[in-house]
Amino acid sequence: MSALEAIAAAGTGAHAAGAPSPGAPAADEAPEKAELPLEGFRIGVTSHRRSQDLIEALERRGAEVLHAPALKIAPVQEDLRLIEDTRAIIEAQPELCIATTAYGMRRWCEAADTFGIGEQLLETLGATRMFVRGPKARGAVRAAGLADVGISSDETTSTLVDMLLAEGVRGKTVAVQLHGYTDVRQLERLRMSGAKVMTVTPYRWVKPDGADRLPKLIEAACAGNLDVLTFTSAPAVDALWSTAHEMGLYKQLVESLKTTAATAVVGPITAQPLLDAGVQPLIPERFRMGALIRLVVEHLALNHVRRLDTASGAVELRGRSLRIDGEAVELAPAPLLLLRALLGAGGAVLSREALSDLLELRGSVHALDMTVSRLRSALPDGSLVETVVKRGYRIRV
Repeated sequence: MSALEAIAAAGTGAHAAGAPSPGAPAADEAPEKAELPLEGFRIGVTSHRRSQDLIEALERRGAEVLHAPALKIAPVQEDLRLIEDTRAIIEAQPELCIATTAYGMRRWCEAADTFGIGEQLLETLGATRMFVRGPKARGAVRAAGLADVGISSDETTSTLVDMLLAEGVRGKTVAVQLHGYTDVRQLERLRMSGAKVMTVTPYRWVKPDGADRLPKLIEAACAGNLDVLTFTSAPAVDALWSTAHEMGLYKQLVESLKTTAATAVVGPITAQPLLDAGVQPLIPERFRMGALIRLVVEHLALNHVRRLDTASGAVELRGRSLRIDGEAVELAPAPLLLLRALLGAGGAVLSREALSDLLELRGSVHALDMTVSRLRSALPDGSLVETVVKRGYRIRV
């Protein structure tokens, strides 16, 4: 039986690895139609593989999505390096193997089958002591008819390496299935402990079609027109940094991701290039797409929804969506920014100088007055924004 056939056969059962039990809710159930927790928010998606699942989940919750895949995975037929590395591992007959991702394992088997060495690969891996990074990787290993002897408690490669070092690796050959972002430190730990380390990368990242979308996403983030930027792979972050450098916007982008646009990642490995740049991303406790979406919803609801009972009625501002007594009100970007600041003050006075700085008007009194006038004209009741003589402006509560 080929590697792919083994996976397919194991995956057809009612309780295949990763399949929900009968009657169990889906990991990412759609919200009720009346509930749109992301209405008014603009979210950037940088993933290529499975991006449609993420985009649809965000849009069902009311978000406006800007999709700009930073990288895509090279077609397996073109990846000769993968086959060379696979043949080398088969020849070496390693004693130990680390499987880091479910997709990587499946693609490794697919590539081996494509080049007629699938059965040899399964025989080789079957003779190893195999360690897996998490439940999904374990599911893919078992679906291929293989067995694992250990799993990381926190779904990290470093914990897996700790387990291998604890049982001893000196003089042994360790095959490591990488996941698109090489954790060089963990490989070096194995080598320093006397292991011969052989790696295989079942998917390589290349530039996607429509490469002009990523610069537009970067410009949106720098202009403050993005609420959250999501990542599902570390190489996508590196590609974002590289493109920003080429555009001369790297410093501005990093500053925007520290202040105006939050970042959300699927797990700690994806987070590392952001942390290295001084950006603290949102990381779900469970490293799954459904958990990532829930975390984004919770973050925006707690930090970026403004509600205030005013003299003109109940005002709610969610991202770019303004409702007054339940009625939608359209605002241009500058008046919207002004209103967000005034709502955040909760009825307290904001000085003309502070508002001018916020709008980057360089102290222009006329420009600020014009923005206030545009805001009042767009509101059902312009008196909601009150002038406090010689002091500034406030919301009339």
